[in-house]
Amino acid sequence: MAADNTSSVIEFILTGLTNHPELQIPLFFLFLGLYTVTIMGNLGLITLIGLNSHLHIPMYFFLFNLSFIDFSFSTAIIPKMLMSFVSKKNIISYAGCMTQLFFFCFFVFSESFILSAMAYDRYVTMSPQVCLLLSLGVYGMGVFGAMAHTGNIVFLTFCAGNIVNHYMCDILPLLELSCSSSYINVLVVFIVVTIGIGMPIVAIFISYGFILASIFHIRSTEGRSKAFSTCSSHIIAVSLFFGSGAFMYLKPPSVLPLEQGKVSSLFYTIVVPMFNPLIYSLRNKDVKFALKKTLSRITFS
Repeated sequence: MAADNTSSVIEFILTGLTNHPELQIPLFFLFLGLYTVTIMGNLGLITLIGLNSHLHIPMYFFLFNLSFIDFSFSTAIIPKMLMSFVSKKNIISYAGCMTQLFFFCFFVFSESFILSAMAYDRYVTMSPQVCLLLSLGVYGMGVFGAMAHTGNIVFLTFCAGNIVNHYMCDILPLLELSCSSSYINVLVVFIVVTIGIGMPIVAIFISYGFILASIFHIRSTEGRSKAFSTCSSHIIAVSLFFGSGAFMYLKPPSVLPLEQGKVSSLFYTIVVPMFNPLIYSLRNKDVKFALKKTLSRITFS
């Protein structure tokens, strides 16, 4: 292969989640079910917020965007993943692989910063203008992360075969496959991931620090308990997303081989997008009221 700045590989083969034949069909139906729940939950929340005017406030504006990101994130990853369970060779073109990588990075970064915006919104009152500026910042950081990571990969030369040891076109498996990757490429990944994880985590911890301080000033034991319950579920979702992402990308390769890394990546690519609509809506009286109102419209129309 020519050692230039363009790859002569025209397609990749994704190995999928497991190479055990007896697990392929059960896993196909499992992840198909998870994807169905994710799509229904996020589309349902998007529809409810869109149809009910009393939900057109900053809190639900960000929740609307989170659901849109989770819906799109899952759709960029899971359908191709499902093919690996039912196909002998799950082939993806070079252009398709780079496109999937771009959207994967875009939605991961967007999710990181929308979660920090939501944490900030819980502490301060925002105007529509501030909400719009924050959302532009969220998607702007998504574009930054996607362009930085994809640009870091697209100029590499792939001469170690075309089998990607993953169920998607991810950064680390592609770096491992390249014969021209260097310390600089790895450093770029580390720096960009640190920005994508570090900045939102700092913002979230500061916001929740102020929120918890406010909770301690609540005199009612029942009120404090309810506030802690709400915050704890959000913190669990945030910790699961950022924790699994940091464990995957901000560690030495010897700590977590790529084979085990595929399992870790399931948390931020599949589990979190599925649980977010449940965590942010099941205990929410406004969303429950909106659901009842929408169902009554459908029933009596």
